[in-house]
Amino acid sequence: MASSTLPSRQRRPSTSAPIVDIVGSVSPAGVSRPKHKRTYTGFGPNEIKSVEAAIPEPQRALWTKLQYEGFKTKEEFEKEVVRHVETTLARSMFNCDESAAYSATSLALRDRLIREWGKTQQRQTFTDGKRVYYLSLEFLMGRALDNAMLNVGAKSTAREGLEELGFRIEDIIGQEHDAALGNGGLGRLAACFLDSLASLNYSAWGYGLRYRYGIFKQEIIDGYQVEVPDYWLDFNPWEFPRHDVTVDIQFYGNVRKSQDENGKPVAHWEGGEIVTAVAYDVPIPGYDTPSTNNLRLWSSKAASGEFDFQKFNSGDYESSVADQQRAETISAVLYPNDNLDRGKELRLKQQYFWVAASLYDILRRFKKTKRAWSEFPDQVAIQLNDTHPTLAIVELQRLLVDVEGLEWDEAWRIVTSTFGYTNHTVLPEALEKWPVGLMQHLLPRHLQIIYDINLFFLQSVEKLFPEDRDMLRRVSIIEESQPKMVRMAFLAVVGSHKVNGVAELHSDLIQTTIFKDFVTIFGADKFTNVTNGITPRRWLHQANPRLSDLIASKTGGHDFLKDLTLLNKLEEFVDDKEFRKEWAEIKYANKVRLAKYIKDTTGVAVNPSSLFDVQVKRIHEYKRQQLNIFGVIYRYLKLKALSPEERKKQLPRVSIFGGKAAPGYWMAKQIIHLINSVGAVVNKDPDIGDLLKVIFLEDYNVSKAEMITPASDLSEHISTAGTEASGTSNMKFVLNGGLIIGTCDGANIEITREIGQENIFLFGTLSEDVEDLRHAHTYGSHSIDSGLNEVFEAIQGGKFGDANDFNALISAVRDHGDYYLVSDDFQSYIDTQKMVDDEYRNQDEWVSKCIRSVARMGFFSSDRCINEYAEGIWNIEPLVVEKS
Repeated sequence: MASSTLPSRQRRPSTSAPIVDIVGSVSPAGVSRPKHKRTYTGFGPNEIKSVEAAIPEPQRALWTKLQYEGFKTKEEFEKEVVRHVETTLARSMFNCDESAAYSATSLALRDRLIREWGKTQQRQTFTDGKRVYYLSLEFLMGRALDNAMLNVGAKSTAREGLEELGFRIEDIIGQEHDAALGNGGLGRLAACFLDSLASLNYSAWGYGLRYRYGIFKQEIIDGYQVEVPDYWLDFNPWEFPRHDVTVDIQFYGNVRKSQDENGKPVAHWEGGEIVTAVAYDVPIPGYDTPSTNNLRLWSSKAASGEFDFQKFNSGDYESSVADQQRAETISAVLYPNDNLDRGKELRLKQQYFWVAASLYDILRRFKKTKRAWSEFPDQVAIQLNDTHPTLAIVELQRLLVDVEGLEWDEAWRIVTSTFGYTNHTVLPEALEKWPVGLMQHLLPRHLQIIYDINLFFLQSVEKLFPEDRDMLRRVSIIEESQPKMVRMAFLAVVGSHKVNGVAELHSDLIQTTIFKDFVTIFGADKFTNVTNGITPRRWLHQANPRLSDLIASKTGGHDFLKDLTLLNKLEEFVDDKEFRKEWAEIKYANKVRLAKYIKDTTGVAVNPSSLFDVQVKRIHEYKRQQLNIFGVIYRYLKLKALSPEERKKQLPRVSIFGGKAAPGYWMAKQIIHLINSVGAVVNKDPDIGDLLKVIFLEDYNVSKAEMITPASDLSEHISTAGTEASGTSNMKFVLNGGLIIGTCDGANIEITREIGQENIFLFGTLSEDVEDLRHAHTYGSHSIDSGLNEVFEAIQGGKFGDANDFNALISAVRDHGDYYLVSDDFQSYIDTQKMVDDEYRNQDEWVSKCIRSVARMGFFSSDRCINEYAEGIWNIEPLVVEKS
């Protein structure tokens, strides 16, 4: 930040109400009372009671009388919608289309949420308890309207009201753009956690970035992924700009050292560039509770203002807006392509901008309580969702030492007692490292602090293990490579009091591989496991309402949405023919809906009676979409080799893919191209007809997942063993009555334990054998599976287009060590798919497996996760909330 002290901003009095001298008999004669000054960002717990007393009783009574309550009945809802159409949108009955109806409906719901949102923040402030701050670079929220209606219990009211006004609620919900604040499972987990934190009445805020264009909108052109901007913010009724809540963030510059009057060394970060962070707030409603928490997103703008009049007047028109354009790039796009040095700098800039603004906000809130700094960890828990927010550790140390004047050791005790770190990967390339030179250039003071943290840490290690000199190299936060790198995962471990993995296998792996030495240094108690979960409100009740209602009819109501273990009551109905029939009808209806969407968007007609085989997730070699499409090609070749009579006996299948490849990830983009090239051939082959269809659904996002997941018969979670930290889409598919084909990886292992091995299709290498196989591939013999060779020959023979387009995919397996064990697992994968075909033919038994699986999924709720974090990491209790 700009100077050695935190920038102070004078809060202007509210412009919405005049400040007047208080008159009248509200106090004894001769005793004057202070004027009440309203503030934008609220008061601390110690101030708020005296502030309330400073407002005259008549004003308080009138304010209370006139407070907005929000609609309760269908008629009140209709009145609110019409009011917003006519006064907010300036439209009328004659030109209110579905888009306007969506806007008005959202605004009516939002008005109702705001009241509870304000009350929740007041309640949390009055209680003056500990708050959780969840820092995540991604929050993959999905659509907000349907979620808000369900959580506040207003969907039936809205459905009836909209119907009377001439609209179908499904069409209105479909008008909303997905919030483009994330990409994969990391962001969706964060969104599920926010839902659970609010639903369980925990005091919590999320902090993220407000990406103007999201990660990108994916278009498929001639089979290739093309990235275009995602203009999701054109109309977003769910955010509240807080133009008065701003933080000046400093970059570049230099550090000057001096001494204060007591001879204590003081660092001054000076010069450089200032960018302003502006807060945007998003209400997060809990389910079946008034609690409505806050997600604060930061947007960047130029500190000097967005327009330089002097440059404009002198004819330098482009330069007149250059500062603003440069500043806005910080929050323009999620994960800018970092193949270039400028991309790396922008990513690091993003991360610091976000954590610095968030910590300023957290410290401002704490300082209002007038507590001693030693109490900070008793009031504040900060969770780092992966390594992206790790600079928060360094920034908090900087603020406490350089700005607040604490001694280094005292500050470091506070820092390490405040942070928890969730690791999401064991892949070395995904563990963030930043060049020391880049850090020195962009954040010179922070690099000094990192070196000091590392020095003190290595000194303590040397005392503990004087004989093991190599350990210092292995655990150093600074990697002595060319160029030197800052290892962010190591910094996160050293600066946190708890480190957790997100599935049992993953937590074991991080303790025996990447963080093995840290377990030796800190002890096993510092490391723990919290297996991921999902919110059943969105992923069952919202995504699959008919199934949710059927389950409610057998379990005694919708209480299972707050206690997912109640699903176990379904086991009693596995043998109930009528129940199985209704279950199957719901699945078929969901498949018909998806088939219609596929026809509308791709032009390909698919038969809903086919087995729907789905793999939708981020495209990455470790997730092995290439294994899936090679398996599809193998199936196609075998079908082509059959006689027409034999083909009639085969089980029809639709292979559905979806997901985005990172813009700079060339190999992942080639996988997408191969999938589409195979689809272009297979889908038009008259010999094959409905026996096999290959579909790639473009621009996969949360709302598409809500349509695809309930329609799945089989979902693929086939990552190389030991590479997927947890996976949460596996949980969503099983919860919606689909079965899994998967490897012994991530949460698949725990899902198998819960639902039973007979209800899941497992195949492939085990994690303990992976390294030996990789070693054998590189230094020993490596033969390619014969079935896979047939697939490669078909591709290289030009059956699916120019063979040169796919040489790299084949070469990765054949010539470059097959790092992800595609060939090793291929035959096992094909055999298991044959088993799937056989089992699917017995529909009665298949449906019974699906029901049993759903009944045993109670463990995988994000509510359970949050309670484990609260008890084992954050040390926080939920607030007691009276329902309205």
